[in-house]
Amino acid sequence: MPTVSTVQPCRSVEDVRSALVASGPRGAIARGLGRSYGDPAQNAGGTVLDLTGMDGVLDVDVDAATVTVEAGCSLDRLMRLLLPLGLWLPVVPGTRQVTVGGAIAADVHGKNHHRDGSFGTHVTELELVLPSGDVLTVRPDDPDPRLFWATVGGMGLTGIVTRATIALQRAETSWFVVDTERTDDLGTLLTSLAERDAAYPYSVAWFDAAARGSATGRSVITRGRAARREDLDAARSAGRLELAAPQLGRFPLVPPTSLVNPVTVRVFNELWFRKAPRHRVDELQDVTQFFHPLDVVADWNRVYGPQGFAQYQFVVPFGAESALRDIVTTLASSGHASFLNVLKRFGSADPAPLSFPTPGWTVAVDLPVRRGLQPLLDRLDEMVLDAEGRLYLAKDSRTSAATLSRMYPRLDEFRAVRDTVDPRRVLRSDLSRRLDL
Repeated sequence: MPTVSTVQPCRSVEDVRSALVASGPRGAIARGLGRSYGDPAQNAGGTVLDLTGMDGVLDVDVDAATVTVEAGCSLDRLMRLLLPLGLWLPVVPGTRQVTVGGAIAADVHGKNHHRDGSFGTHVTELELVLPSGDVLTVRPDDPDPRLFWATVGGMGLTGIVTRATIALQRAETSWFVVDTERTDDLGTLLTSLAERDAAYPYSVAWFDAAARGSATGRSVITRGRAARREDLDAARSAGRLELAAPQLGRFPLVPPTSLVNPVTVRVFNELWFRKAPRHRVDELQDVTQFFHPLDVVADWNRVYGPQGFAQYQFVVPFGAESALRDIVTTLASSGHASFLNVLKRFGSADPAPLSFPTPGWTVAVDLPVRRGLQPLLDRLDEMVLDAEGRLYLAKDSRTSAATLSRMYPRLDEFRAVRDTVDPRRVLRSDLSRRLDL
């Protein structure tokens, strides 16, 4: 749902300060690579600050395993630079094509949240341009860290992040050792994740969102860890420590109608489930295979046709497994088909009041936009609310302010920080207006 804004490219902190000071009554918001599924980087009638020109890598401390970068630097560029140095990002989301600033603003998570938490947990310092034009450095160990944690997950509404320092992990190779398991139903899936995830740094499940009856929630689980040198054969050991992530093509055009429909989804899901091994261990996969299969084909979203799709991602707490089953069953019987369906376990939450991850089960599905979708999603909202769950702001494009306020009990803490640093509401987005943030 695009809106029209004035786009202001920024290449320095001074550019950001000037753009904020000059913004009109509709305010301004930062934008990175535009991978959010909703409207957090849109600002109808206002200013959008394009930060992709601020993409410098300012310092890499190999001994301390830290990196300091400008906010417009993409995770793709950062990973390509760090891996040859034996360093790795502590949290990797489902695409590398996001900026560091965007990763902080959405407090993104990966397959290792149950072990390592979300992105903001590993940020040790932020440079922040306030709406007043003041430039602050904030840290999680400040005597008063509220501004830091309101910025993490704060969707760009507390200030413009221009620089960040991130604590990194060590890497011996560019490969991952992966185990695959196929489960026949949702109950078996949840039991397997609960019992075995602690043994793996990375874990995720694809599940069949169209299967019904005894096959409801059948899945393919992939778990893994970073490969060590002794895990590799001679040919792989001789290779360079680098990110090999080729793009194999581009979806050529937008078809007149969605290629994702109940028939194609049932066929795809059946094939995807059947082709997976019942049980396989110690398979070596590269970064793209394990983390970012969708990055292999550019413009893959065109397969959904001119109406596009809505990604619906929620989390419900541990103990709400019956509610999770009801939601999955409702999806399967709705007639709204999805083949990109992910289920993971979240670990402990960080202190950010608007951060999405909280201990529990998270599910993400991609649903083609067509008649009847909004009523279905409204119904799912209520089911998530009844289970004391929440939606992910970086993925949402349609829920209401009233619904959101019931999902985030610490929303007033966030608003209090925002009132302090931006009393005139200079920082605005289509999302902030829609959800009364």
